[in-house]
Amino acid sequence: MSSASLPKAPRIVPVDTSTITDPDFAAALQKTLLRDDGQPVNIFATLAHHPKMLDRFNRMGGFLLQRGLLPAREREIVILRVGWNCQSVYEFGQHQIIGARCGLTEAEMRALTKPVSEYSWSADDEALVLLADDLCRDNVVSDATWNKLVTRWNEAELIELVIVAGFYRLVSGFLNTMGVELDPGVPTWPEA
Repeated sequence: MSSASLPKAPRIVPVDTSTITDPDFAAALQKTLLRDDGQPVNIFATLAHHPKMLDRFNRMGGFLLQRGLLPAREREIVILRVGWNCQSVYEFGQHQIIGARCGLTEAEMRALTKPVSEYSWSADDEALVLLADDLCRDNVVSDATWNKLVTRWNEAELIELVIVAGFYRLVSGFLNTMGVELDPGVPTWPEA
């Protein structure tokens, strides 16, 4: 990660949903991920300052999370590693919850914060970690990593893998830049 400091507080305060007067927008915001208190999680409440962007963001993110081709566990390996590489505690925290639901173990999620060689990944899982590392470091998947990926994934899945990594890199940069705070109950980095 660069030497730039992360904001200590939100640069844009999440929208107070009680102040929204447009009933269609209020209803749309209630369809996002909600906290236990019924309020949208902080990422969506921050994006709510730009309703059209929030709508398009949710369409893309929703597609990748709910209607994509990739198995959920493998998708979460990529998202978590991108979140780690971008040092986005919000992204990593939210996706630890999702990753656990998708079958990732605590040991695997901890391993996603360490060099790839420090965990006994399967060849297929290691290739996913390397894809995230390559894209975050060099903005391209190396030939060596690509050659590992093509042994398992078809062309449509390969496209989706790169898009997932890129989308969550964008999300991580947004979260870091805006200083979006963790929602109650969302974990921070795993213990070493």
